[in-house]
Amino acid sequence: MSTESTITIGLLLPDVLGTYSDVGNATVLAQRLRWRGIPAEVRPITAAETPPTSYAVYLVGGGEDTAQQFAADWLRRHGQLRRALESTAVTLAVCAGLQILGRSMSDASGHHYPGLELLDITTAPGRRRAVGEVIATCAIPGVGSLTGFENHRGVTTLGPGSTPLGRVITGIGNGGGTEGVLTDRIIGTYLHGPVLARNPALADHILHQVTGQVLPPLELPDQAALRQTYLQRR
Repeated sequence: MSTESTITIGLLLPDVLGTYSDVGNATVLAQRLRWRGIPAEVRPITAAETPPTSYAVYLVGGGEDTAQQFAADWLRRHGQLRRALESTAVTLAVCAGLQILGRSMSDASGHHYPGLELLDITTAPGRRRAVGEVIATCAIPGVGSLTGFENHRGVTTLGPGSTPLGRVITGIGNGGGTEGVLTDRIIGTYLHGPVLARNPALADHILHQVTGQVLPPLELPDQAALRQTYLQRR
């Protein structure tokens, strides 16, 4: 891809799924592109709009139960966007976003809500809320350990053919020792922080998928030092 091409980052429903500042993931991706001389634009896509389907990357953030159900219905109504998430784009889905892209979600009363069925996962409420710092090993080569904080009650069960994004060292994640889910086009995680600010190698993995380029490393000593403080919290 030419460095003259602007990469547009689609930020899905920031007006609905904006509880945990996951919108910061878009800022991280855009800035890491610009530092490498690649033009980037962040495009918020609100609930009042018909979503564009041609962007290379989409981000879906976290939110509470009512917002999550609204977002799932909104995404189902826009079938062309669903097809783009499935076949052409790269997607980062955090917390509620992760659950929405699965097969189904249930609430505390036992009511089931359909998801987009892009991920072979199901989510149900756990007995306790998972709150606190997480450290997990990452299944993506070269990314290393993942850090972030979680705040959710969901227990996410992966289907037999699903690959977790990581294995939990500290914290809860999905429950059962795994964190998130990974496919060729979708990264799902419970980690906030924002997760890409805490884990720049994960951000660069996404950008490599989007650009098709081997991206030169960025020398950011303050970022490396801050990351090390999180990794020492085991």
